[in-house]
Amino acid sequence: MTQSVVVQVGQCGNQVGCRFWDLALREHAAVNKKGIYDEALSSFFRNVDTRSGGDGPGIYKGKICSLKARALLIDMEEGVVNEILQGPLRDVFDSKQLITDVSGSGNNWAVGHKLYGYQYRENIVEKLRKSAEHCDCLQCFFIIHSMGGGTGSGLGTFVLNLLEDEFPEVYRFVTSVYPSGEDDVITSPYNSVLAMKELNEHADCVLPVENESLFDIVNKINQMINSGKLGSTMKQNSLVTSSAGSVKTLQEKPFDAMNNIVANLLLNLTSSARFEGSLNMDLNEISMNLVPFPRLHYLVSSLTPLYTLADVNVPSRRLDQMFSDAFSRDHQLIQADPKHSLYLACALLVRGNVQVSDLRRNIERLKSSLHFVSWNQEGWKTGLCSVPPVGHSHSLLALANNTCVKPTFIELKERFMKLYKKKAHLHHYLQIDGMEQSCFSEAVSSLSDLIEEYNELDATKGVPGTDPSRLKIAV
Repeated sequence: MTQSVVVQVGQCGNQVGCRFWDLALREHAAVNKKGIYDEALSSFFRNVDTRSGGDGPGIYKGKICSLKARALLIDMEEGVVNEILQGPLRDVFDSKQLITDVSGSGNNWAVGHKLYGYQYRENIVEKLRKSAEHCDCLQCFFIIHSMGGGTGSGLGTFVLNLLEDEFPEVYRFVTSVYPSGEDDVITSPYNSVLAMKELNEHADCVLPVENESLFDIVNKINQMINSGKLGSTMKQNSLVTSSAGSVKTLQEKPFDAMNNIVANLLLNLTSSARFEGSLNMDLNEISMNLVPFPRLHYLVSSLTPLYTLADVNVPSRRLDQMFSDAFSRDHQLIQADPKHSLYLACALLVRGNVQVSDLRRNIERLKSSLHFVSWNQEGWKTGLCSVPPVGHSHSLLALANNTCVKPTFIELKERFMKLYKKKAHLHHYLQIDGMEQSCFSEAVSSLSDLIEEYNELDATKGVPGTDPSRLKIAV
């Protein structure tokens, strides 16, 4: 079994991270009834004997003593991290896993990246090494951050660079929450475009998530529950968006429902690495199979089901519906239209009692309506994990490397240019040591190049692929 370390940066990163650890504990508790520390738990948690003082030695087999998350919590305002430490999850973290400051980054990428990055560099590296030392086989770092704020975008991408320097062999998966058009942070287009350059260059895979899409999903679930259309098949609390049944008993916060969706994305993504299944998909296989070009590593994710079905025996018709849903816009965590864009590759991670034949049948059924790039017509990667999520009998996470992410990037560039043409708010950035105006021009040029790469691929859509002529062997 391999281990992964989660690095949550900034307010958004820590709030999403908090929901992830809560739901991960609940998922393992539902499976691990005897309270034994097993390989599944070891992928994200250490078992520590707290009686021996310090953080204690790790215990590999036997009863669970004290679980510690393989995580690093970073925020330049201490509010959210303090809240986590006073909440139900306080025992899962200790002070050695935290890096906080009091002043925040003032929604300024340069403060997070240039100022705090260099100030906290040694501290961050030391804590990352410590986390890595506790792993037998470290496979992946997950970074959770937002693109619009200062700490998440600036310090989050600084940590990404550090990981590449310190652990070049370990995969870097980044979950980035993109701001909506009506964002209340005026400088978020600057922060997002500056962060995009770093993601282009230093991440292995990026799972972009849009606030707007999460908001729409939560609204749709609430409407379905309140309309009573689904009658007895719907439970009042959707386990995808609510924390019902978890350790959390406090009042839910406004963003909890949205953050839970992102946490579920990460749970389903790592399910094969944590649990047994007839067709296991390792995290390195996702990068290997879904990223044909190094910079085009942005994967559109969709989750289904988004609500909890009360009847557990799902007929195959509903199973087929689940596959159809995964390719509909309503289930995507980013506002895009993959069906009418070009697929470079697609992964399906299924959980629950699903047969390989069900997978094959549905891929054959859906294939004709999806446009794959000519040189990768069979670009499917599939994974079957036998342990379903809590409250569901099945679930499906679809990850598509698709040119449909392009409009998100174009819109981001347009919003950036609106500010940049007027040089609005620029002085806040340029007064930080090491921040030059060239950083802005390089960042927007990196984004333009990325958009151009997607344009070139889109131009090949509908053009029949010609097989290269084979080498003739002289006999």
